[in-house]
Amino acid sequence: MGLDEIYEKSSEPKETNRQIGPMFQNWLRKKSLGITPVALSEFTSNTRDAILDASDSASKEFAKNSLGYKRDKGLDLVARFNDKYVIGEAKFLTDFGGHQNAQFEDAISTIEAKGVNAIKIAVLDGVLYIKSANKMHKSITTNKNYNIMSALVLREFLYSL
Repeated sequence: MGLDEIYEKSSEPKETNRQIGPMFQNWLRKKSLGITPVALSEFTSNTRDAILDASDSASKEFAKNSLGYKRDKGLDLVARFNDKYVIGEAKFLTDFGGHQNAQFEDAISTIEAKGVNAIKIAVLDGVLYIKSANKMHKSITTNKNYNIMSALVLREFLYSL
């Protein structure tokens, strides 16, 4: 790989799905779910409805220490509504196959995590809702017991707990 190719590859924009984590956090901070996310100290000091405002790794550590989460993967969402904890991953899937399938599987692995004392969700948006024979669409239409939803209905889901 020559210097020109290194420059070209290093200056390419991030894939949309790799930008969604920070975009999701910014969306949460805009009070899109009806409440402003709070720091860990406030989140742990009471039992009111709350969304944790922390990095993926800090969210993971809280979930490991308090909720029995064992994956070595950060979380995009840690929340508490009606005394129920919720953890989740947020992904925006722009295409079928390849890396997009890996991102989808990562979100599913969070839902399938064993021994977690929380409701596990995947906030997924993008092409997976297009009716087709692809793996992602088949998975979301056959695994009926998974909490997979668009960000568009996340607020309604959380307040229904």
